[in-house]
Amino acid sequence: MNFPGELKYTKDHEWVRIEGDTATVGITEFAQGELGDIVYVEVETVGETIEAGEVFGTVEAVKTVSDLFMPISGEIIEFNEELESSPELVNESPYEEGWMIKIKIDGDLPADLLSAESYAELVGKN
Repeated sequence: MNFPGELKYTKDHEWVRIEGDTATVGITEFAQGELGDIVYVEVETVGETIEAGEVFGTVEAVKTVSDLFMPISGEIIEFNEELESSPELVNESPYEEGWMIKIKIDGDLPADLLSAESYAELVGKN
């Protein structure tokens, strides 16, 4: 399992890449592996400001649908439109091409974001 050290992680299996006042968000390699083949990603919250912990969209796999939770409070400023025609990018490249949203960060980062090491311990992959 790959958990890049420069990213932050949530207990809900999202990853966060912080660049200035913008955060890029996706689901972890562990999460996409547990879900199986991703067939659809739905995010209809672009332009909305959402609090950390609230649902911002859903990801649909062959056998299940899972909610996606905001790791950081802020305004969703972009959705990865490549996922509309190629949702399998979440499986193939969860940390690069398979990113889901970009957020304009509103306020401080939540204290419960995890390091790569802490996330690996959480999912038993250390």
